[in-house]
Amino acid sequence: MKESRLERLSCLAVCAGAGGLALGLEQAGFDPVLLLDNRAVACETLRLNRPEWNVLQADLLDFDPVDHQATYDVDLLAAGLPRVKASAAVARENSTEEIRILEATIMLMHAVQPRALLVENVPDLVSKPAYEPIRAYVATELEHLGYRHHWFVLNAMYHGVPQDRKQGILVAFKRDSIDDFVTPMPTTKPPITVGEALGVSMAVRGWPHAAEWAAQADQPAPTLVGGSWNRGGADLGPTGSKRAWARMRVNGGTVADKPPGADFPWDPALGVKGMVSLTVEQAARLQGFPENWFFAGRKTARYRQIGHASPPPVGRALGLAMRAALRRRA
Repeated sequence: MKESRLERLSCLAVCAGAGGLALGLEQAGFDPVLLLDNRAVACETLRLNRPEWNVLQADLLDFDPVDHQATYDVDLLAAGLPRVKASAAVARENSTEEIRILEATIMLMHAVQPRALLVENVPDLVSKPAYEPIRAYVATELEHLGYRHHWFVLNAMYHGVPQDRKQGILVAFKRDSIDDFVTPMPTTKPPITVGEALGVSMAVRGWPHAAEWAAQADQPAPTLVGGSWNRGGADLGPTGSKRAWARMRVNGGTVADKPPGADFPWDPALGVKGMVSLTVEQAARLQGFPENWFFAGRKTARYRQIGHASPPPVGRALGLAMRAALRRRA
């Protein structure tokens, strides 16, 4: 039976990016009252796919909810934050921008007073000693506000995403709702491989080796990395990732405009010239985006949005778990 609108919950999504987390939460029953991001191209992507969403282009460090009172008392504050680097400089003038954004998210809890918080970031943030000052800061602030919290790590490949992508997760709930939160369980199905995810798309222009390529691309993808917004072109990640891609006969040093054609050679002796390159659309499939989710901008900007996104299937799994906990205390 289809849910009525009255049964759906509300959320505020900050650092929304291309909408991966927001899309997953929407599938789990959360409707955004506002989505905030500081990049024009990301906001264009959000509006392109969901014209009815209220999208605000603004820096989180400058955001004042008093001007957007629909954000008060939402069910969930969700944040897919820039990747935090280890530092003891939390809440200090010399903090990195990523830490200042994390701090701003926690400070936003004071004003918005959501029933729950969901933050997605690097897995090391959960347990590595170098991040202890950040975790201590978060714990102090949340406890002061009356929230109980929990850190854990999920791997997207165990939640229907064809990619080995570990994500550090922070959830917090007012009072005792956290006792009803159950961490999403990994699927019992084997992880989806690159070949399974992309085999059909590799054949769309008549490449005769598509099935052979797909059969040997028998692992989940390494973690897609969006890279810096300020320099360089689109590629699939650092040196280690490129080596993993090369083992699946994929050139990780570039992103293609289209899949291979009928005359494309597939010859290991040719090095990278004999390897296929992934398209932006194929990268989006590896990130778990549906085929009807479109990305604004030129090729590099589109790939950056995908690489920095949170996989929608993980957002859906987290959203369902948070929704279940919130509804038990409704």
